This record gives sequence, C-alpha cells and structure tokens, in this order.
Amino acid sequence: MPTVDVALNRLEAALRPYGKQSKLIKIVHGYGSTGVGGKIRSAVRQRLQSKKAAGGIRDFIPGEEFSMFDASTQKALALYHNELTGDRDYNRSNEGITVVILK
Repeated sequence: MPTVDVALNRLEAALRPYGKQSKLIKIVHGYGSTGVGGKIRSAVRQRLQSKKAAGGIRDFIPGEEFSMFDASTQKALALYHNELTGDRDYNRSNEGITVVILK
C-alpha cells in the first residue's frame, strides 16, 4: 500500500499523459480501512480541488456523487455521455473512486 506522498506522485504522473489522449480519467484510490474514508482518498480529492481552482483540470466528481442527480455529473454527461454512462461505477455511489475531467 502506498503512502499518501507516493499516491499523490502517482496521481500527478497519471494526469500528465492522459491529457493528450483522453479527457476523462477514473482514479481508484479506495475508501480506506478505517470505515470513515482513508488518508489517500482525502489527499487525492484535496489535490484535485486545488488543481481545479488553479485551472489545471476542468472538474472532478467524487464517486459517491457520480450519478444522474449530481450537477457536475450532468455537465460532464453533456460532453461525454457514452463514456460516463457506460462506466460500471455510474449511479453506484462508489466512494473509492473519483472521476477527473481534464481540459
């Protein structure tokens, strides 16, 4: 299991090459074994929030919000309907994933 620092380095590395090939990335960070969400999950989402605020990514959707009822998901669906609705975690409230929408 990676440390938070290793996980964040892997996140940064994963975001770089995909920007040229795809506009969507699903990050599988897990939920954490404590039952209240893990450190990696929290750190990944904080990093993505910072990247969004700085304009580095368009948006991100936490797995528990990745549904037809979420405003961010609805915006993403307008652009990437087939890719998102075909994802096995769509409408499943999976707290162990986060969908990233790149620029």
